[in-house]
Amino acid sequence: MFVLELTYTAPLDRVEAALDEHVAWLDRHYAAGHFLASGRKQPRDGGVILASVEDRATAERISQEDPFVTAGVCEYRITEFIATKTVPDLESYREQQPA
Repeated sequence: MFVLELTYTAPLDRVEAALDEHVAWLDRHYAAGHFLASGRKQPRDGGVILASVEDRATAERISQEDPFVTAGVCEYRITEFIATKTVPDLESYREQQPA
């Protein structure tokens, strides 16, 4: 499981110009089962995506394909974590802690 944290590096008008393509990119990854939740940070200086992908390399590749990145309006910080407890609806994403 990965937390993908976006930080805007450009004014909001440039972010807004890439928003439709970013939303289409999000939709593709939701359909592929990669993303579980996403949204804007408050205050609006970026966003957060909760992703379930096989490894960090995949998380990095996916994030670099974001239209926000290709438009030069955001940077990503990727944090991997082991989801050992979840709400019942997310039980299938629980992992065992390494010994």
